[in-house]
Amino acid sequence: MINKIVVVGAGQAGVQAAQTLRQKGYEGELVMLGNELQPPYQRPPLSKKFLSGDVEPDALFIRPEAFYETNNIDLKLNAHVDSIDLTKKNLTLASGAELNWDKLVLATGTRARALPLPGADLEGVISLRSIGDVQLIKKLFVPGKKLVVIGGGYIGLEVTAVAKGMGLDVVVLEAQERLLKRVVSPHVSSFFHELHAGKGAELYCGTGVTSIEGANGRVAAVKLADGSEISCDLVLSAVGAVPNAELAGAAGLDVDDGVLVDGAGQTSHEDVYACGDCVRFFSERYGRSIRLESVQNAIDQAKAVASALTDPDQDHSHDYDPLPWFWSDQHHIKLQIAGLSDGYDEAVLVGDTSSDSFYVAYLEKGKLIAVDSINHPRSHMMARRVIGQKWEEGLLPPA
Repeated sequence: MINKIVVVGAGQAGVQAAQTLRQKGYEGELVMLGNELQPPYQRPPLSKKFLSGDVEPDALFIRPEAFYETNNIDLKLNAHVDSIDLTKKNLTLASGAELNWDKLVLATGTRARALPLPGADLEGVISLRSIGDVQLIKKLFVPGKKLVVIGGGYIGLEVTAVAKGMGLDVVVLEAQERLLKRVVSPHVSSFFHELHAGKGAELYCGTGVTSIEGANGRVAAVKLADGSEISCDLVLSAVGAVPNAELAGAAGLDVDDGVLVDGAGQTSHEDVYACGDCVRFFSERYGRSIRLESVQNAIDQAKAVASALTDPDQDHSHDYDPLPWFWSDQHHIKLQIAGLSDGYDEAVLVGDTSSDSFYVAYLEKGKLIAVDSINHPRSHMMARRVIGQKWEEGLLPPA
């Protein structure tokens, strides 16, 4: 019998794991540890509607505060876990307190990747990962200020869109030869390049950064690989995220750019499970190990973990093999991605990139593996149903 489950992490995955455990009839002690001061909240709106001021902090909360009491979930905030002892089956908090557990669920998420540049610690160099980050950024985003965004991925471009709307001058520096190169085709990269340029942002691709220059301890300029400098008031580091897997690794669990789990979310220790952005698992669908940073993955993998914990007599080790999906809002454009396009050998453009509604289908050996939909929700929803089928005209709706 499982008497006590402790969930480390109070983001989307942690909350979903706890909720599903209760829904599936788990009646034992259930503790959730969050390392922030706020109740569990959604992260995707941080770089969009929360930064722009369209929503207040309360609207970000995943569940009302009463939910945790009603479901007998002992939510402990500002609780930082220092170490896990797999032999004693307990963990130690930064406060010195110890908690025992019968089963442990790690939902520790990711953190912003550190900018590996001289000057990255200057005042005015910012990253965006938490409510606290955004509350600081809002104070700094004053009309007329000049912001340099290092990184032309989702976060960098979403913040660029909001910053332009708030009256800032924005320069985007991307090391790759095009925006969003790791996740979209040249068609889509070009579309977003023109979108942001048309709104007044300056964009430079294939551009390396060597340092951030300061004056009196504060950002003054960004120095490029060619020796030139761009003066600025603020620098946003948007160079990706890294999984918070150090706690698991230090405890002796198997990690490799994430906590390694099977299809049930079980780690290399039979009593420890993990889910969400911090996790890497083998996907039969894609024939390789993957780590997903998305709300879809956080929710669905947490459900798989809860199912395995509440139904131990079944083999759940192959349960979880999702079709991933993602989205990004930039200005008036919604990009929705279904599937993973890595390894595609053909990209089929359906529609016209000069319009604000089209999609790109990615094929591998004639089979549909992913679809990027730009203001085209029908193709996105249908793609989630038909990915994996052989491509033919009419498989997805017209543009």
